[in-house]
Amino acid sequence: QVQLVESGGGLVQPGGSLRLSCAASGSHFSILAMGWYRQAPGKQRELVAAITSGGSTDYADSVKGRFTISRDNAKNTVYLQMNSLKPEDTAVYYCTKLKGDRDYEYDYWGQGTQVTVSS
Repeated sequence: QVQLVESGGGLVQPGGSLRLSCAASGSHFSILAMGWYRQAPGKQRELVAAITSGGSTDYADSVKGRFTISRDNAKNTVYLQMNSLKPEDTAVYYCTKLKGDRDYEYDYWGQGTQVTVSS
């Protein structure tokens, strides 16, 4: 069983930055593949970024070069640094535990945190 708690969302102007955090409960965090998904109103949930147990990362084309996913295994925490934010990044962001290093489906997720990019 894994519990995930996100924090760090909010309202930011276009071009601004936010850092999302996700604290995971339970042991063996270091062997888990983790991901951030987002869902905008009226749209399907989409993968934003993923990080394997070994630290390899992958990103959606729409956020490459702007977002960075990272993890701190000592703190059981995964982060999403979001720079150069655009209005189209507005969504609820969910921290997820992925099913595997090469499987982007998820089996645990947090409650979500709202990110709103607007002037």
